[in-house]
Amino acid sequence: MPYVNIKITDEGVTKEQKAALIKGATELLQKVLNKNPATTVVVIDEVNTDNWGIQGEQVTELRKK
Repeated sequence: MPYVNIKITDEGVTKEQKAALIKGATELLQKVLNKNPATTVVVIDEVNTDNWGIQGEQVTELRKK
């Protein structure tokens, strides 16, 4: 049973975009690894930009620059 965890910042990703990510990840696992879509789990975690850091800084602060 494949488990895919996608982490993205919580910046206006639409329901349709999330559905496309879930569908795309499921199809990729089926195509590349011959995994059964019925047992493939995809979870999307949305992370606040205050809780996401790059190069030692919060994304919130980097985006202000």
